[in-house]
Amino acid sequence: MLSLSQAIHERRAYDTPANSAPRLGTTSSDAALMDAIARGDRQAMRLLYARHNVRVFRFARRLGADRAAAEDIVSEVFLAVWRKAGGFQGRSQLSTWLLAITRNKAMQSMGRRGLEPLDDAVAGAVVDEADTPDVALEKKQASSVLRHAMTRLSRAHREVIDLVYYHSKTIDEAARILDIPLNTVKTRMFNARHRLARALLEAGHDRILLQA
Repeated sequence: MLSLSQAIHERRAYDTPANSAPRLGTTSSDAALMDAIARGDRQAMRLLYARHNVRVFRFARRLGADRAAAEDIVSEVFLAVWRKAGGFQGRSQLSTWLLAITRNKAMQSMGRRGLEPLDDAVAGAVVDEADTPDVALEKKQASSVLRHAMTRLSRAHREVIDLVYYHSKTIDEAARILDIPLNTVKTRMFNARHRLARALLEAGHDRILLQA
């Protein structure tokens, strides 16, 4: 399979000339980066990857992919972005589009090599470079109990909780990512919250759910 770095190299001839391309940096919007990527801008691709690769990796891990599979999924997701950037029309947030691709790639991976049981402690420990050390520690401490409780949920319920709480997606966005009816997402969300609350209550951490 063609790697992301190989694909970027192959499109070198189509890069936007430096004198006509807008200057891009870490503060550039996702929309601006996607426009540049559609023109073959390799720097924009690197910036977008740096901004979103941890999000994609964590989601793949929480879906059950082992580390090697999750790393492959990250490569496949951003290769898809590189190839299909021109087709992104911005009707949803870029992160919503990315997570939908991630889920599709994870489901394909499940068929090819199988996914291991959820290892959410590992997924949660992945460092997000945007976090300061204090913020990273606070997040880890605040979510450790909730992550443990999530291991008792079904995969379908974990997906919904993960998207809404960890990725701040709306119910509508979660439905688009999971490609299921809106009412199904609402039902799964209700059941998942109920089961999480029960698990946290049994563990003596009933206030965690309200704080998460």
